Amino acid sequence: MANVKRGITLKQEYELELEVTFDTRESQLNNILSWITKNLKFLLIPGSRLEELSRKESEYEVNRSKRKLIRRFKSTLTILGIIIILITLSFTVFPSWISPYTYEEANGILSGNWGTPSPDHPLGQGKFGRDILARMIYGARSSITIALPALFFNVLGGIILGVIAAYYGGWIDAVIMRITDIFLAFPGLVLAAVFIAILGPRLQNIMLAYGILGIPYYSRLIRGNVLQARSLPYVEAARVSGAGNWRIMFRHILPNCIQPIIISFTFDIGGVILSLAGLAFLGFGDPSLIEWGNDLSQARLFINTAPWASFWPGFMILITVLGFMLLGDGLRDALDPRLKNL
Repeated sequence: MANVKRGITLKQEYELELEVTFDTRESQLNNILSWITKNLKFLLIPGSRLEELSRKESEYEVNRSKRKLIRRFKSTLTILGIIIILITLSFTVFPSWISPYTYEEANGILSGNWGTPSPDHPLGQGKFGRDILARMIYGARSSITIALPALFFNVLGGIILGVIAAYYGGWIDAVIMRITDIFLAFPGLVLAAVFIAILGPRLQNIMLAYGILGIPYYSRLIRGNVLQARSLPYVEAARVSGAGNWRIMFRHILPNCIQPIIISFTFDIGGVILSLAGLAFLGFGDPSLIEWGNDLSQARLFINTAPWASFWPGFMILITVLGFMLLGDGLRDALDPRLKNL
């Protein structure tokens, strides 16, 4: 009797297992048929794509691109450049907090003419006993204050003229480009010296001179990119949709051509700082400002008796320019589409 009951129980368990297996297979078959029904277009039409898979693929590509961009910025030289720039900007924004002396003391007449380094003056003293460390800190503010506004004016003017010349072409392009050729034919430092000699060695005139002289370079740079982009399909689509010329130029074309401008802007900050130091060294700087080039010019006659007075201004120029060059190189590696697969 016990064996009969055990046999019935085993039979019931087997039947139950078969029923569960059948239900599972039926559910799987229904899921497959349902998926095939919903995605007949994907299965039968070549080139069709699933919306969900396309969305996931797009999200993956975006995340991958962001990781590549961040990874390129993690290079040792780029990080070094960012650190140098942050230190220079801290000198620019908070000079009175960092400097051991006030601006008036750093630019005044004190005792200890060309004094050697001491606890009160760690980097030594320059002309009229001025503390070199304080002048290095305040000099950063002068350089950045002139370089950034001048470059912003360069970029703004160059973008407007370059986009207009490339988009309209014809005689407009010819006139704008011939004017830029005239400016580019002369050395920038010489033209800047001429402008400052005519207008006067004041801060506003120096910014204006460099703001004007940099426009031809940026107009040519953006013009080449706009010439390539203006015949692309998205521009034709915007024109067919009824967009005006100014909207097409500055809303559709410009955002796709701005990467070289960003990279060049970063490089040119260092170049402008170097040019400003050269002007001040030649005596065309604002005498009321603390400038590294002016300190170099004053200390060059005492390079044997007070080498520290010429070493530290030159060192600050070198480090600051190097920092912006390293950052520009990192931006180029991160943003240049030709390097995206490296």
